[in-house]
Amino acid sequence: MSFKYIQQLPTPEEIIREFPLAADLAAIKQKRDQEIADVFTGKSDKFLVIVGPCSADNEDAVCDYVSRLAKINDKVSDRLILIPRIYTNKPRTTGEGYKGITSQPDPEGKTDFRAGLVAMRHMQIHAIEVSGLTAADEMLYPDNWGYVADILSYVAIGARSVEDQQHRMTASGFDVPAGMKNPTSGNLTVMLNSVYAAQHPHSFVYRGYEVQTNGNPLAHCVLRGATNKHGRNTANYHYEDLDLLSSLYEARDIANPAVIVDANHSNSNKLFHEQIRIVKEVLHSRNHSDNIHHLVKGVMIESYIEEGSQKIGEGVYGKSITDPCLGWADTERLLNEIAELT
Repeated sequence: MSFKYIQQLPTPEEIIREFPLAADLAAIKQKRDQEIADVFTGKSDKFLVIVGPCSADNEDAVCDYVSRLAKINDKVSDRLILIPRIYTNKPRTTGEGYKGITSQPDPEGKTDFRAGLVAMRHMQIHAIEVSGLTAADEMLYPDNWGYVADILSYVAIGARSVEDQQHRMTASGFDVPAGMKNPTSGNLTVMLNSVYAAQHPHSFVYRGYEVQTNGNPLAHCVLRGATNKHGRNTANYHYEDLDLLSSLYEARDIANPAVIVDANHSNSNKLFHEQIRIVKEVLHSRNHSDNIHHLVKGVMIESYIEEGSQKIGEGVYGKSITDPCLGWADTERLLNEIAELT
């Protein structure tokens, strides 16, 4: 056989028993979940900002970052809801490179999924403890949902996963918003089909069980730019793109039309400083058109304590070991400007 079985992993129930979410933190999540849901259903006009490192590789630095974020959240909470990016799984285009703390708790060490699940859950809970903010993560592996279902307030389905049937059906069982990114090709129909699928009930096989879901009315689009056949990045955050998406939503039977604009990745051509300009353009478009105002519910920003990125092993505290990010000073300034412009 070509499979080598390394170790049997604990079930989500076993990990949760070992690292439970305290009742006071569960209450924080319940309140945050409702506030975020109200944005997507139109009951609240607050603006969502999903912001944080490209990958959450170090608990101390991540919790330091999220603590700083909490102080800003207190000041802007009448207009914004800040959702920290604590991304513990990192998709890799070629399959090579650091894949996140869930599979590799020590970026310089070996793969160890059991230790990774523990490290992931410990970090997510610690972040809530120090900040009162519940986080967003990407669902790279659908089977992992049970390990985080009680701690996350937002889940992204990545550009390479959005067309996958198992991701769509698993997202249909979430009780939190699921952001479906456009695929790397930029095809908006694929993204909208994924939203439609996630909003409807399904029966399927999941972790050895036949399961049934009710559908997730909070599933929505995320625009992250695209890569054309020549390998060049093309943006899809402009006014015309948002207006087109609004029209495409109107032509489909999809509840709670919404989009989050990812200011990095192909939208910025991975030039991380461009995120500042892109966010401001999105807000300008939102303020110029009622349709776009109601459609655009927030933005995603990649940000950490130190700007840029580093190679694994360089050891700079609070600096990304994957894609380059905005530094803290620029992030703080941008968040305050977003609050003023919304």
